[in-house]
Amino acid sequence: MTKNLLVCLIFLLGTGIVSFAQKKPIKIEEERKSNRLFLNAVNENLIDYDIAIKVEGTGFRQRKGIPRKVRVPATSKVNLISLVIERGKEPNYTYTLDVTDSLSRRAIRKDYEKIKIEPKKAITIYLTEKCVTCDTIVNPLKRSPYKFQSYVVSENETVKSQLEKAFVGASVPLSEMKNPVITLDGKMYIHIQSYEDLLMRLEEEGDPVPIRE
Repeated sequence: MTKNLLVCLIFLLGTGIVSFAQKKPIKIEEERKSNRLFLNAVNENLIDYDIAIKVEGTGFRQRKGIPRKVRVPATSKVNLISLVIERGKEPNYTYTLDVTDSLSRRAIRKDYEKIKIEPKKAITIYLTEKCVTCDTIVNPLKRSPYKFQSYVVSENETVKSQLEKAFVGASVPLSEMKNPVITLDGKMYIHIQSYEDLLMRLEEEGDPVPIRE
């Protein structure tokens, strides 16, 4: 499928990215089913947007009229438009987006798919054998929009060996830890006791609390 380059439009490996003033740009992903081409907006931010898409090109048909804004909730994927591919032709198109965080009651509300996004700092959680706070952190994290990795220390000898080396000389050995061991962008924390504590650590700057405290 051929795509043209516009000043406000960049296509990269089949995914269009339109930049504007926000933390992460809205992405447009293609989804092809039979003779239809769906253009879906992917919002990786923590706020909602109203988005309208204008598509121009050849090899397809679309509904006529002025594009209407569609509500794209935070951390979600929503279909903006579907194009009918003409028989024997390959769609060749360009698009522009009209995006605003000034939400309107007149925006179309469609079904949406929730997505997981990368947090400000990469989260890895090591679940210790005697952990009593793990559920209060992991369960809300599973319901959150954030991606994360977790390991059960007792079930992974390689992880256990690496962590034990980090705990040499610590006042509380790894085997007696009541909290999970958490790394944020590779920095280790052992005093996080709740999901709220984790969110606070994600936003803070500077060095973590040393293990030996």
